[in-house]
Amino acid sequence: MKKKVAFICVHNSCMSQMAETLGKLYGYEFFESYSAGTELVQNINEDAVRIIKDLYDIDMSISQKSKLLADLPQVDIVIKMGCNVQCPYLPGKHVEDWGLEDPTGKSDEEFIKTAKDIEKKVKGLVEKIKNNEV
Repeated sequence: MKKKVAFICVHNSCMSQMAETLGKLYGYEFFESYSAGTELVQNINEDAVRIIKDLYDIDMSISQKSKLLADLPQVDIVIKMGCNVQCPYLPGKHVEDWGLEDPTGKSDEEFIKTAKDIEKKVKGLVEKIKNNEV
């Protein structure tokens, strides 16, 4: 049975959305990918949508929306994005804090760097799951 992974942040509008999307892209064989936050936003970050479309040809504006922690199923792995604020709490058998800097309001280069960092970390998570390390 696949593990359930939740990528969490406060607003579930940018990094956690990118992580859920890349989790679905790279981890679909090994885990179910979710994201959520403690506060809903009307629309996910437009820059994140654009950069993910440019880099991975995935339109997050169609496939993703802001979700609350309470909307998630019980998960096995919790990934905190590193919101530079108090990240939400969600119980899981394994919890990691990726310590990422929020690129909101910054340049495209910062968004690309964040997307690539998330890609690398998602691929690392896939390896950990494949090797039964989490």
